[in-house]
Amino acid sequence: MSDTIKYTLDEARIPKVWYNLVADLPTPPPPVLHPGTMQPVGPEDLAPLFPISLIMQEVTTDREVEIPDPVRDVYRQWRPSPLYRARRLEKALQTPARIYYKYEGVSPAGSHKPNTAVPQAFFNREAGVKKIATETGAGQWGSSLAFAGALFGIEVQVFMVRVSYNQKPYRRALMESYGARCIASPSMETNFGRALLAKSPDNNGSLGIAISEAVEIAATRDDTKYALGSVLNHVLLHQTIVGQEAIEQLALADDYPDVIVGCTGGGSNFAGIAFPFLGVQLRGGRKVRVVAVEPAACPSLTRGRYAYDFGDTAHMTPLTKMHTLGSTFMPPGFHAGGLRYHGMAPLVSHVKELGLIEARAYHQTQCFDAGVFFARNEGILPAPEANHAVKGAIDEALRCKEEGVSRAILFNLCGHGHFDMQSYMDYFAGKLTDQNYDENELAMALAGLPSVPEPA
Repeated sequence: MSDTIKYTLDEARIPKVWYNLVADLPTPPPPVLHPGTMQPVGPEDLAPLFPISLIMQEVTTDREVEIPDPVRDVYRQWRPSPLYRARRLEKALQTPARIYYKYEGVSPAGSHKPNTAVPQAFFNREAGVKKIATETGAGQWGSSLAFAGALFGIEVQVFMVRVSYNQKPYRRALMESYGARCIASPSMETNFGRALLAKSPDNNGSLGIAISEAVEIAATRDDTKYALGSVLNHVLLHQTIVGQEAIEQLALADDYPDVIVGCTGGGSNFAGIAFPFLGVQLRGGRKVRVVAVEPAACPSLTRGRYAYDFGDTAHMTPLTKMHTLGSTFMPPGFHAGGLRYHGMAPLVSHVKELGLIEARAYHQTQCFDAGVFFARNEGILPAPEANHAVKGAIDEALRCKEEGVSRAILFNLCGHGHFDMQSYMDYFAGKLTDQNYDENELAMALAGLPSVPEPA
């Protein structure tokens, strides 16, 4: 049979809890530190940025965190998201592998990001917050928080990395359609943005810079909180709804993954698909190989240093231990804007250090090759970010072919590319090039990592 098969669950099967991997880890992740005292941060340190409910989710060691009914009510609009068996892709590759993909592009914003945008907006609304400032790279997160803000009556201000702001006007239009205000970063709206533009008027921006601008707004205004679309523990927690559903859907297929592949920038969609399966493994269940795929132009897992660093360029955030290229690192303006972050989620970094996952990096043209090949066989055009996972899954399937072994491969197709058509137009026109980061810039960024004393 060559047709794609969809495995669906009834909406009653939407998970009632988020899964917290911290509860099952053999060693806890390193603490988040206050940059002034070098002591672990407490709830009071984070209170200017987040409501207490999200702060408690950030630090909890409970295995399960209940999903509020109002959040599940919104989830029902697109969840459970479908899981597909990619039989046409398997046939085209002539592989004995069984390829499955969880498709998160069915959400209103077209990606996995509403899985955390909705609860973050809800918990802010419950705390009486009227306005949220945030950043976005490709626009997936910004449009998702704009969508959630509209649902819960919260004003949303988005600082969008300037290179993506120019590359992806339709994402900007979607945010504005939901009622958000979208600003190119660096901007004239903040002290940090104005200082950067004074030095470099043509600054393309970075996620680290956009985070600094959003944090500055939230930290200096009593009516505004901050929201982040990746990296933090509570964001990864919310995304585990993806992997939990996939476990049940694969049971319908009477199968279980041997290999899980996810694209990684900050780590949210990767954690969402992989962490529930790693939890099964850590509790004595079946083992899986988990592969994180990142862009070669911003390779935090494969080239970064595991060290304490700031999450933003202006050094307004606490220090987290993560795989980092340095907070001042400026990646090239490649099209997978959601993967242009200098650091990897601390929890993803920690499981990499524990040997629970592996990582590889690809250039963008080979990822677009894979994405177009996937679209011509499966009919779904992936977002540029998701193309990295497609490339990783195809390589795993070809490895099965070479070895003559049938393995089950699962990957997260975290969003569609309908708002990224300019990147595909550039690809077909031969304008898409493989951009490399500056080795000297990387060396300088790593040399500027903060000095953190070893624990006593």
